[in-house]
Amino acid sequence: MIARMDAHKQTADPPVDVRGMRILVADDYPANREYMCEVLKDAGYREVLSTAEAREVPRLCSGPLPPDLLLLDLNMPGMSGYEVLGEIRPLLTTPPYLAVIVITGETGRDAKRRALSLGANDFLTKPFDGPEMLLRVGNLLRSHRLRHSLNDLVAERTTELERARLETLECLAAAAEYRDDDTGRHTQRVGHTAALIAGELGLDEDTVRLIRLAAPLHDVGKIGIPDAILLKPGPLTDSELLAIRRHVEIGAEILAHGSSPEMKLAHDIALHHHERWDGTGYGRGLAGAQTPITARITAAADSFDAMTHARPYKEAWTLDRALTEMAEQRALQFDPDVVDAFMRLDHGTLIEPVRSVHELTAEPIAA
Repeated sequence: MIARMDAHKQTADPPVDVRGMRILVADDYPANREYMCEVLKDAGYREVLSTAEAREVPRLCSGPLPPDLLLLDLNMPGMSGYEVLGEIRPLLTTPPYLAVIVITGETGRDAKRRALSLGANDFLTKPFDGPEMLLRVGNLLRSHRLRHSLNDLVAERTTELERARLETLECLAAAAEYRDDDTGRHTQRVGHTAALIAGELGLDEDTVRLIRLAAPLHDVGKIGIPDAILLKPGPLTDSELLAIRRHVEIGAEILAHGSSPEMKLAHDIALHHHERWDGTGYGRGLAGAQTPITARITAAADSFDAMTHARPYKEAWTLDRALTEMAEQRALQFDPDVVDAFMRLDHGTLIEPVRSVHELTAEPIAA
């Protein structure tokens, strides 16, 4: 039963910012359903849908154009409102957070507690009138819109913070590289080459983009290695070798607290880019495909760049010598598929200076 049929004519229009939000009315009683739809449309809501079938509600709520708010009668044939709430509960607890107003003739606390426990946000107790319904609908939709805005703002700020963190770590990685690479461009060349290899392997565009951003951080842990060891021109002692190998652990620790996909990928690359295909590398002593593909790609890009560029303790190798070494290390140090993809690239361009990662990310990767 519904109170005065003309009551909705006496209420004010809802705020403009919620009029375009979608509302689904689910009630098997035609008079109730038609009345609610009429009240909402007269108040300016442009997207009002309705159904008399409880079993249709989950489908309508999870479709390509889901409602923002569901007005749900608890007592419907075939499937109760409680059962509907149970089925659509994931939509109530995860973005975009479907809002629900339950309509019931029951006045006891048990019905309300049960509906609330299943995710309902508010109640309309029969008989109700138009102004009350519009107030509850308007308040809940405004809260819904605010929640979306806050979620978007938090996501935006989180992205900004992660980007700032990534840029800071890129600077730290570059500072580490300047200690044994007077051009300071090794990190960027490795990122560029790794992205080209990933593209040649047929990895998806998003993964290629992430590798281009994350691979330059592979050696950020070098910031924690003393110059006396890092720049030593002669052979390293066993203890010095253990110390320099710690850069993968240091780098992983530095990168461990990031939550963005770039930071998580950079962590894996930093920790595993000195693993070998034959299992004799370091990091975790992984072999073959146990090592993440992103680290296997970066390992090849890093090694080639180190071969073809001078360091304080070594001369640059010729391109032919470096390519011969890459081929000889196929299935030993490097993933065979990664080497095959690398060999198909234009190698002459890989030993030239490249622009910063921020400039490169604006351009597509050419296979």
